[in-house]
Formats: sequence, structure tokens, C-alpha cells
Amino acid sequence: MQNSSMPTVKNKGIYLLPNLLTTAGLFSGFYAVIASMNDRFEASAIAIFVAMIFDGLDGRMARLTNTQSAFGAEYDSMADMVSFGMAPALIAYNWGLSELGKIGWLACFIYCAGAALRLARFNTQVGIADKRYFQGLASPAAAAIIAGSVWVGQDYGVEATSVSWLFGLITAATGLLMVSNFRYASFKEIDWRGKVNFLVMLLVVAVFVVISVDPALILCCLFYLYACSGPFTTLRSVEKLKVSDVIGDEDVDTIIPTAESMPESQQQEKH
Repeated sequence: MQNSSMPTVKNKGIYLLPNLLTTAGLFSGFYAVIASMNDRFEASAIAIFVAMIFDGLDGRMARLTNTQSAFGAEYDSMADMVSFGMAPALIAYNWGLSELGKIGWLACFIYCAGAALRLARFNTQVGIADKRYFQGLASPAAAAIIAGSVWVGQDYGVEATSVSWLFGLITAATGLLMVSNFRYASFKEIDWRGKVNFLVMLLVVAVFVVISVDPALILCCLFYLYACSGPFTTLRSVEKLKVSDVIGDEDVDTIIPTAESMPESQQQEKH
């Protein structure tokens, strides 16, 4: 007779599907670095956008299939640091900032450090932050600004040396936006499993058609507008702008969620 009082042994292992998608995003980010080292900047920029697609799928797939895990959340953060932190910084340096010497790599470091701090801050605020907004520019959107700028430059034959100072300023500013307190719409309130009007589907088709006309320019413009929406949204929501509305945190180390305390629905949230 089986002893019912014996403790149940948990099955070891990791969930395949969501972590497979995370690995695909990590591979895309790594490939972007390799491509930029070989002066294939258009391919490297496109790889960043591909990594964004996988980054958006893995968490949602984990929730849809009920395969959230603490391992998946940590793995996702590591992959995001490569794909949206290191990769865009190296692409920016290889494309247009190497000519600036120390100024160039320092601008890239500001971006890379901003991405790391952004991800760390997000992880400490899981379960307590307002889901409707991101605090600071999300790292995938920041990476899209860098990748989109490089992609446009390649498509339109822009000499990187002629815009190196401007691009360095954009790179550093994007890194600072990630650690700012500006509020950005997260779009997490959208019910992806709900029903919509037929007109909405027509609008979705129209969006894809418009983007296909000139993917580099349109995607770049869209993410630049999104980056500008944070300061605009913050200024509209406060009566008097204070330093704390722009930069600084209140006790970011107060709550550090663990695998036990973290809600399952948040364990694979996106950054």
C-alpha cells in the first residue's frame, strides 16, 4: 500500500515553449552584434526588431499555456539585457560612434547601463507597479530607436560620420529615458482574447500596409513618437513638474519579489 503521507516530489525541468521563444530572441540579439561587426548594419537592425517579436511572444505564451516560472522570468531578463542592452549599444558604436573615440563609447555605455538599470528596477517592482504604465522607456522600445535609426541611415545612404554627434546624443538620451520616471503606456490593458469590431481588423490590415511601404522609416518614426509620448504624458498628468517626476526612485529595494511571493501572472512579464 502506498504511503499517502510521503511528500510529493516535484517534476524537475523547465518549460520548453516559452523558454524556446526567449532563446530565439536571445539568438536574434546575438546575431545583431555579429552582423554589425561585419558591417551588415541593416541585417543587425532587423534582427533587433525580430528579437522584439520573440520578446513579446514568450511571456504571453507562458501565460496562455500556464507555464510561468521563476526560471523563465530570470532567463527573459538575461536575454533582454543582451538583445536590448548590449546589442543596440554595440550596433550604435560600430555604425556611427566609433569615430568619436571616448565620447562615442561613453554614449554607448550610458545606453547599456540605462538598460541594465531599467531591467533591474522593473524586476524589483513586479506586482506593485501600475500595469497601465511603464516607469521609464521600456528597453525593447529603446532598442528599436537605435536599430531604427541605423536602419534608416543604411536605407537612405546616410554617412554615419556626418551624423555621429547627433546619433551619440540620441543614444545617450535614450539610455537616460530608460531610467527616467516618465510614464509610458504599457498597452497591457488590451484583451487579446476578446472580440473586436470588424473595423478594427481593417485598421490592423491598414497598419501593416502602411508599414510595408517603408518599414525602416515608419517603424523608426513610430518609436521616436512613443519615446516622446512619455514626457508629454507625464507633463499632462501633473499640475507642477517636480524633479521626482523626471528622475529618482522611492525605495526601489523595499520589495524584492521572490518566486513564492511573485504572482504567477507577473512571473513572465515583459520589460
